[in-house]
Amino acid sequence: MRPYARKASVLWLGTRQRGKGAITTPSAVLTMAPYGAGGDHKRRETNPPELIAAAHAGSFSLTLANELGEAGYRPSQIETTATVMMENNAAGWTMTQIHLDVVAAVPRVAECDFVDAALKAKANCPVSRALNANISMRARLSRDI
Repeated sequence: MRPYARKASVLWLGTRQRGKGAITTPSAVLTMAPYGAGGDHKRRETNPPELIAAAHAGSFSLTLANELGEAGYRPSQIETTATVMMENNAAGWTMTQIHLDVVAAVPRVAECDFVDAALKAKANCPVSRALNANISMRARLSRDI
């Protein structure tokens, strides 16, 4: 696969505490989507930690599907939730922890093969590799799907 680039643009007005912004992506999935600093959960807007969580969950799920495929399995469903922990330390607001919670339905997979694929995906996920945070994970198979 050839190298590629993706981008997003943010228009920000004001200070961090009192400002507001809008994020837009060329795909138009996000078009002037309300964007804020992230501490106020009452506002209907996204923020950097939420976007990192979404990107991480999406990237990890794709990487896990690839790892399972390379091991000879065809996952029918992978559900990943990424939780980003923000802490205000001496350096300022920092993403200190990311936890991936993964539930997957993979026909005929052995538990050990699933765990191996999940650990490989965690190590090989492009977003995991880009982040300088402690990344934990809980991965489990769902036999109900």
